Amino acid sequence: MVKRKKNDKKKRPIAVSVIAAAIVVLFLIHMLQVVTLLLSENLFKGGITGSFIREWRLTEFGNALLSSATYLILSVAGIITLIGFLRLRRWSWVLLMSWTGLSLVISLVDYFYSHANYLVMASNVVIAFALNIPDVQRMFGIRRDYDPAR
Repeated sequence: MVKRKKNDKKKRPIAVSVIAAAIVVLFLIHMLQVVTLLLSENLFKGGITGSFIREWRLTEFGNALLSSATYLILSVAGIITLIGFLRLRRWSWVLLMSWTGLSLVISLVDYFYSHANYLVMASNVVIAFALNIPDVQRMFGIRRDYDPAR
């Protein structure tokens, strides 16, 4: 019988896996938004044929291209953050908390003034709650245990 080696590392909290899954969901949503915006402008069929700016304003085509580029950048940033998060880097926790707070504010503005994306809102709420679990904060060095005996 083979004996297992004892591992001195702390086991990751389940919340880290939940956060990683929520980041993947957000990545897929953003990639879907990129493709949907580009399909709406028939970019895959005709290529880039229209003008981006007319009379100092973005045209519909320019707006769709700018929006899809923004979603693509957000997707790549999310994957970089996910890699740092799975490697338990402190910067990824801080970046993810800031990004989640900003995304929730934007989602609330969208909720009140236009069409809200409820899946993005739900993913951000799950991430925000999971990031604030004490075990997760200890794992990333955000929270330190106070020892009154010292």
